[in-house]
Amino acid sequence: MRSVYGVLFLAAALLSAAAQEPAYKNPALPAEERAADLVHRMTLEEKVGQMGSAAHAIPRLDVPAYNYWNEALHGVARSGYATMFPQAIGMAATWDAPLLHQVGDAIATEARAKNSEALRHGNHDIYFGLTFWSPNINIFRDPRWGRGQETYGEDPFLTGTLGVNFIRGLQGDDPHYYKVIATPKHFAVHSGPENIRHKFDVTPTRHDLWDTYLPQFRMAIVDGKADSIMCSYNAVDGAPACGSTMLLQQVLRQDWGFHGFVTSDCGAIDDFFKPNTHQTEPDAEHADRDALLAGTDTNCGATYEHLGDAVRQGLIQEADIDRSLIRLFTARMELGLFDPPATVPYAQTPFSAVHSPENVAVAQRTAEESMVLLKNDGILPLASGRFRHIAVVGPNAAMLSSLEGNYNGTPYDPQLPVDAIRRTLTAASVRYAPGAPFVDGFMLPVPRTMLHPSPNSKEEGLKAEYFASPSLSGTPLLTRIDPGIDFNWSGVNPLPQHPSTGFAVRWTGTLTLPAAGEYQFQLSAGPCNHCAYEQSYTVRIDGQVVTEAKALPEGTETGPVQVNGTTGLPQESHQQRPTKFAFKADKAGAHTIEVDFVRSSAEHGTGITLSFMPPAEQLLQHAIETARDSDLVIAMLGLTPTLEGEEMPINLQGFQGGDRTDVALPAAQEKLLEALTALGKPVVVVLLNGSALAVNFAEQHANAILEAWYPGEAGAQAIADTLTGANNPGGRLPITFYRSINDLPSFTDYTMKGRTYRYFAGDPLFGFGYGLSYTTFSYANVHASTKHLAAGQPLVVEADVTNSGKLAGDEVAQLYLLPPDTGNSGLSPLRQLEGFERVHLKPGETRHLRFTLHARELSEVDAHGARSVQAGAYQIYVGGSQPSSSSLHTQYANFNIEGSADVAH
Repeated sequence: MRSVYGVLFLAAALLSAAAQEPAYKNPALPAEERAADLVHRMTLEEKVGQMGSAAHAIPRLDVPAYNYWNEALHGVARSGYATMFPQAIGMAATWDAPLLHQVGDAIATEARAKNSEALRHGNHDIYFGLTFWSPNINIFRDPRWGRGQETYGEDPFLTGTLGVNFIRGLQGDDPHYYKVIATPKHFAVHSGPENIRHKFDVTPTRHDLWDTYLPQFRMAIVDGKADSIMCSYNAVDGAPACGSTMLLQQVLRQDWGFHGFVTSDCGAIDDFFKPNTHQTEPDAEHADRDALLAGTDTNCGATYEHLGDAVRQGLIQEADIDRSLIRLFTARMELGLFDPPATVPYAQTPFSAVHSPENVAVAQRTAEESMVLLKNDGILPLASGRFRHIAVVGPNAAMLSSLEGNYNGTPYDPQLPVDAIRRTLTAASVRYAPGAPFVDGFMLPVPRTMLHPSPNSKEEGLKAEYFASPSLSGTPLLTRIDPGIDFNWSGVNPLPQHPSTGFAVRWTGTLTLPAAGEYQFQLSAGPCNHCAYEQSYTVRIDGQVVTEAKALPEGTETGPVQVNGTTGLPQESHQQRPTKFAFKADKAGAHTIEVDFVRSSAEHGTGITLSFMPPAEQLLQHAIETARDSDLVIAMLGLTPTLEGEEMPINLQGFQGGDRTDVALPAAQEKLLEALTALGKPVVVVLLNGSALAVNFAEQHANAILEAWYPGEAGAQAIADTLTGANNPGGRLPITFYRSINDLPSFTDYTMKGRTYRYFAGDPLFGFGYGLSYTTFSYANVHASTKHLAAGQPLVVEADVTNSGKLAGDEVAQLYLLPPDTGNSGLSPLRQLEGFERVHLKPGETRHLRFTLHARELSEVDAHGARSVQAGAYQIYVGGSQPSSSSLHTQYANFNIEGSADVAH
């Protein structure tokens, strides 16, 4: 009997202990129940401390600090080395939905590896969490928008399909835990202008709202099951998006059944009350009320720090805060952040998964698939040995940032395009000349052609000595020749043997200037991660110190940045202001130069770029001389993310605030291209850019044009392989390339009439969906499953595509719906993409295609925003581009819809 009582006593003790364990620590309970239990144990002050993107630790409840702000647009960003995929617009150009799933999965794997490593070291900093503010699925309605590069283009169906696959790849398929949480943004009706986004009120028509601006968000939430979403800066119909009950309650939660959490864009709730913004409320407390009650759960910024005062003033109830906190902690529970790591599959991801061979291979494939051939008179692919002397000309031939795009991580040992071309075309002599600035008045990295490691040396670049501590004393650990000073070392140490220590670099050699006179230079440090480090640099020319600067840890009494001994250049949203200085040369030719760079920390810090204001005429003459002595010119032109991007301090001809005021190739580059073609040499143009360019002169005079976007870490080799034929280009444009800004309505006009391939009735330079190949494809047997379809029923469309050429290649089969005039007040699109598939075919190979169109794909939106399937005679087109007057009759199928059927929002 004693043994039986003993067993019963032990069981009772275990049950008692279990009963005393807080519910939020029990992994067997539902995540929302655990979250509610945890939230209800907090004081009001503790709750308020959880409502910002940088949530505080609560030691008494074993709640660690957590930062919701993390970036993964095309690779894990701002947290050190990571595999860097092409910028989002380049990924869209692949038209490869399964590949986007692979990319998302690879990014999430690296995110988990970084998070686990960070937690092992007690690091809960920004950019090391598991809630990622990606993808950007706003519609790229106007090529002037600087952030269009972050999107998947101008079409809701393409954007939504790619976005769903990317989201599913990020979030994983485990039944209990998210791999990471995706946050599609910016909800909603957001696509510039950047310089007025904090006060801009968009008033879209009901048709455009539901036809263009919301469908891809619906796909992300309903089909992709994204567990988070970010509201945008702009107002919609008079209400700031982060305070819009229409968007956040009616559409998001009621219509779409969203159960996740909403985060504000950074500072967006400040825009409710601060000067020169929406100013819909008088102060922070009232702004907090509007945002919280509308459904914004967490605030990137400091405004929600006033939530306690809002409760005390009776503007909100503590229960309103609880509702949002339960959503936020439910997400953290579903990430496994409150469970033993051994029980969370993704928490076992080793740090070696970062930049693994498998992920590198996906980045290489994505870069190759993103290449879009816009013109080719037969010069490409470049035949081996055909050209013995090649001139690589243009500012993008050796520009690191034009590989990276924005919202990027730190690439491993990136190869620049001119170097990839040299390494690939080994039988040719390849000479380089920058040729032109991106735009007149804009700094350009000092080109390697002006730098030499010693006097009289013909080798390009500077001698670089790398020291394994933040000191320029002792013996350097590494000595090499660096082509220039243009490095992204954000959060990393360039010496892999010492990954977590500070370091120093000294560059020495000569700087060759084309003429006597005063030259303007700039040292840029790049993005910084809260600048919790010391960083300094000194430049000496001809033995004299021409500038020195020091960045100090934030919070120091002297301020964060000192330049030439003077304090007063503040940090600005993770971006150090560049240090500008002048040098007056008393002669042309070589001048000795020494640049010292010292950084106290590896984990927190930036890179360094030495730029100057280039003398445009000298650059042009050097390029002409280089091209004149060559058999072939490869002109690498376009834009750079240091010109187009998010709310930037840029005001130059054609550029304002990160946006563009013109879509033409900048005049300095146009002048260079005209001079090159005038030489009578064959010219191949390679474009690196994040938005459409009106390259009319190139289309008329160049032998070939290759669109390469901002192609990521593998982009340079992908360009070289495409030029030589090792990669047969199969990418397609996700945006329309217009001929002129005159083809576009006002940038601030959000009406879709006359915009994008769906509503533009003019003749584009290159149309949405366009792209060439080194082989040819043909289509046959296009037919629909019925000629008479009852409204609301699905339609199956089938077709055969054949590689009719002599080379293996990829084709992007595109299905367009051509609606009739159904009495919809002329609101129906001219054509609408409703299916696509990228297929690889060997010569002579045929692939059978099958597309299923459901009621949503067959529907249209009326003037009131209602979506329905309407009766009428419809056409389906299947081909490798949009339908045109030259499309073959055999690529169409006709059918009639009988009756009508409503389709839910």
